[in-house]
Amino acid sequence: MPTIKEFFSQQGKLASIIRGFVPREAQTQMAEAVQEAIQEKSQLVVEAGTGTGKTFAYLAPALMSDQKVIVSTGTKNLQEQLFHRDLPLIKQALASNKKTVLLKGRANYLCLHRLAQHGGGSTLFEKQTLHELSLVRQWATTTRSGDMGELRSLPEDAKVLPFVTSTTDNCLGKDCPDYEDCYLVRARRNALEADLVVVNHHLFFADMALKDTGFGELIPEADLILFDEAHQIPDIASEYFGEALSSRQLQELAGDMELVYRTSLKDAAQLSKVAEKLRLIAMDLRLLFPHDPQKGNWRQMLERQDIQLQIGKMSEALKLVYEVLKLHLGRDKDLDSLYERCVQARSKLDALTDKQQAGVSLWYETTPKHIVLHLTPLSIAKRFAAYMAEPKRSWIFTSATLMVGTGFEHFTRQMGLANARTLSLDSPFAYQQQALLCVPRYLPEPSAYAMRQTLVELSRQLIAASRGRCFLLFTSHAMLREVAGALEGQITNPILVQGSTSKRALLEAYLESKNGVLLGTGAFWEGVDVRGDDLTCVLIDKLPFASPDDPLLQARIEDCRKSGGNPFAQIQIPQAVLSLKQGAGRLIRDTTDRGVLVICDNRLVTRDYGKTFLTSLPDMRRTRALDQALSFLKQIHDPTETVRVSP
Repeated sequence: MPTIKEFFSQQGKLASIIRGFVPREAQTQMAEAVQEAIQEKSQLVVEAGTGTGKTFAYLAPALMSDQKVIVSTGTKNLQEQLFHRDLPLIKQALASNKKTVLLKGRANYLCLHRLAQHGGGSTLFEKQTLHELSLVRQWATTTRSGDMGELRSLPEDAKVLPFVTSTTDNCLGKDCPDYEDCYLVRARRNALEADLVVVNHHLFFADMALKDTGFGELIPEADLILFDEAHQIPDIASEYFGEALSSRQLQELAGDMELVYRTSLKDAAQLSKVAEKLRLIAMDLRLLFPHDPQKGNWRQMLERQDIQLQIGKMSEALKLVYEVLKLHLGRDKDLDSLYERCVQARSKLDALTDKQQAGVSLWYETTPKHIVLHLTPLSIAKRFAAYMAEPKRSWIFTSATLMVGTGFEHFTRQMGLANARTLSLDSPFAYQQQALLCVPRYLPEPSAYAMRQTLVELSRQLIAASRGRCFLLFTSHAMLREVAGALEGQITNPILVQGSTSKRALLEAYLESKNGVLLGTGAFWEGVDVRGDDLTCVLIDKLPFASPDDPLLQARIEDCRKSGGNPFAQIQIPQAVLSLKQGAGRLIRDTTDRGVLVICDNRLVTRDYGKTFLTSLPDMRRTRALDQALSFLKQIHDPTETVRVSP
């Protein structure tokens, strides 16, 4: 087995299989640090700038070790990219025959029992869903993995999916008649036997919080746990360490009760009656809130008399459902599962209506049709630290955005990583030559009405100079829509707006157009990799401070204040810095990329905290003069242009 230095050298195994491979000191340095953490069973936090090659830097020492490894990524797309593209290359270079497995969440696998249940349920479906169901049935006869992703003819948001996949609520576990043939069970058995398992953060924390029965045995087996895109973990972990109950869950409970009545227990008409009552009460709760989706403080809402009345009705309806299901226990396995779901729903509702709890945020969010009630812990540090303490193993956290200013304190404090070694590795990109940061002069205040017209005018000029090929990133949907609408009549470039179609379809349309302009909010601030001249300009409308109306943020601010802290410095600035770093990271993705980053917020230069943001960004040349930014963009397309950058 080669040493890390040999493996990543110009004459090493990796260079022999990757054409044009160039050794990077930062990549080797990270790989050696990961190897050391594996040997010492310690904790390591690494910020590795874009282009470091961090995926190879942690996969190589992981595969060289004799450890059972779990690699957790931020999204399903990254998970598949790592498994199908990066991992095979490292295995080939190491001549490794270790067993590696990709494991997805249960919603990605066909449930044979659910499919059979809906064999004759045509009256429950509309025409489109029936068509999708027939596609699933046809595919089900040929699939070996049961991974719904194989069924390319099915849209990502197909309405049939909840009817042919399982949830932790409706899964029968070992009582299921199809348990031995279950695709999910097979996938998990494969994972238990594998040397390295690739999961995503949601799946990892569903297991860690013991929410997903039947999967709790995987993580305890691991010796080494690697988190990529680790900046996402605090929020995802908080979600799984809390509780949530939605009107959708209650309506699905009612729908499954109706299904059992129609298919198995046709003599139990009471099932249908109490299910319908629960369904209507869940819908009526949603109707007490405005039509447009919103988030809010649930503790405050519980003071309203109409809300109290409706929650009382919901509690009574669940009690009635409980009594009816209890009468028929033992007659049908699906009904027995419904009984357990009802018990859990009642328990969650009790927790979500207890206003006296400390250390948690009670909040709600609405969608056009549903309401979700949340209980979220304000800090996960103690719980996560206790989890990492036993048994002793290696924990690696890496991302391009973990540091705020020059330190890791924000991340390590959130995660309870008091004893972790930290390592900062700069990007190998020559930002001083490749990129320019512009904070234009004479900007209105971010909240001023005049800012909308300023953004439109700046965007128009930048789009002309870069010949399209721009990302315009916004902190609010409202500003995105206003600027998009105003640009419609002023430019001829294709305008692609987030929300008009799926993220993947928008990106494909942008790349095909060659002169398109993409306007996005949060979804496009991270996880988007557009290289070369396809993206030469990124505009960010303002510093991405979280909305002060966000109920979870409000609760964390209040908690920080009570403990004598400074919530603006300890919570709001660090969150905004990490978000800005993600947005800025869209611009330069390769050694040959060139481009301009425009941040339309004068607080970067007028407020003391602006220095923290600027220190956290890549070391680009800086200017306040828009004409120099426009000149830089023109030079990318016409090298005869000259650019002189002054402060």
